[in-house]
Amino acid sequence: MKTEQLKPVKTNGKSEEPKTAVIIGDKTIADSVLSRVASLEKSGGLNFPANYSYANALKSAWLILQNTIDREKRPALSVCTKESIANSLLDMVIQGLSPVKKQCYFVVYAKQLTLMRSYFGTIAVTKRIEGIADVFGNCIYEGDTFKYRINQTSGLKEIIEHTQEIQNINSAKIIAAYAIIHRDEKPSFIEIMTIDQIRKAWNQGVAYSSGKSTAHNNFTDEMAKKTVINRACKTFLNTSDDSDILIEAINRTTENEYTSEAEYEEEVQTEIDQNANKELIDMNPEPEDAIESIETMNGNNKTKLEPKLNGPGF
Repeated sequence: MKTEQLKPVKTNGKSEEPKTAVIIGDKTIADSVLSRVASLEKSGGLNFPANYSYANALKSAWLILQNTIDREKRPALSVCTKESIANSLLDMVIQGLSPVKKQCYFVVYAKQLTLMRSYFGTIAVTKRIEGIADVFGNCIYEGDTFKYRINQTSGLKEIIEHTQEIQNINSAKIIAAYAIIHRDEKPSFIEIMTIDQIRKAWNQGVAYSSGKSTAHNNFTDEMAKKTVINRACKTFLNTSDDSDILIEAINRTTENEYTSEAEYEEEVQTEIDQNANKELIDMNPEPEDAIESIETMNGNNKTKLEPKLNGPGF
C-alpha cells in the first residue's frame, strides 16, 4: 500500500501534523470511489436523494478517516485493507449517507474498515425505498398501556393502543420497542421486539459486545428503536423493486452491526489470503473523463479544508 504525506493544515492558527493518504497509482481510494459512483450515476444505476452531494460526502468522509484510529491508536488508513476502505466509502455514498450529519461513522475491526449507520442514518436510508412514506420507532416503558393485534387476512400487526405517561419514560425500564413503516396506498408495516430480543441482537454485534458501547448504554432508547427499525426494514429490502445496488449496500451495512469480532477476524484473514500480492480491483473502468480529484470536487480550484473530529451518532 503506497502512502503519501499531506501538507500540514492550520487550525486556529496552529499547524497540525500532516496526515497520511492511501494512494492507488496516482489517485487516493476516495478518488477511485468517486469515479466509480460518477459512472454508475451516469449509466442510471444510481439515483440520489435531492440535495445529496456524493462528492461532498466523500470529501467529508476522507477528512474524518484521517483522524480515525483503531483500538491501539493506529491510523485507520494505515491499518485497514484497501478493499475495506473502498467498500465502506462506496456503501456510504450508495446509501446517500452523510458523516457530517451523523448518519454514519467508521469503525476499525480486525484491520477492516467498517461502515456503521446511526439511528438517523437508518431512518434516512429506509425512506429512500420506493413506496415508503415515513418510518419511525417508539419504545414501550413499564406502566405504558400497549395493545396490538394481528390481522388474520394480511398477517400484519396492527397497534390498537399505545398510551404513555411522561413519568414512564426511563431508559432503564424499556420493556419493548416497535417500528412503524408508513407505505403509500398500503397498510403500515409494524414490527415489535421485546427488550430481551433487542439485547440478544446487540450481543451479536462486535460494537456492543466488545465493550458494551457508550451509545447503547447512554442512549438505550434510541438504540432500541434503531434495532427494531432495522428488523422492520429487512422485510422490505429483500422484496423491494428498488435498485439492487442500493439494497445490497443497505444489507451489508446492517449486517456489520451483527457480526462477531471472531467472524471479522476470519473474514479479514480470508481476504488477505485471497488478495495477497494483488492490486486493488480497478474501481474506475470507465473513460478518463469520469475521473475527478478528491481535492477538486467543488470546482477547478483546490479547497483547503480543516479536519473535524466526528464521533458516532446513535
